[in-house]
Amino acid sequence: MLPHNTRSITVHHPRYGLLLAHLRDLRLASGLTQAELAERLKVDQSRVSKIERGERYVDTLFYLDWCRACDVDPSLAVAQLAAKGA
Repeated sequence: MLPHNTRSITVHHPRYGLLLAHLRDLRLASGLTQAELAERLKVDQSRVSKIERGERYVDTLFYLDWCRACDVDPSLAVAQLAAKGA
């Protein structure tokens, strides 16, 4: 049994807020600006900003790309996120 109601996870859900903070922390820890990360991801800076503000949803593959663009092993990043309660 899952500890949370997984049918209602939206960009406004507290668990999703943990993901957004996690993504921002990954970027900042890597020393990247939003523009630099966007360049590595081959997207507009506005997309990175909208993701960090919760205006765009992140799928699993984009999460993996974000981690790699920040030079972070995705499996370690997922473990960190899970430890935060997401």
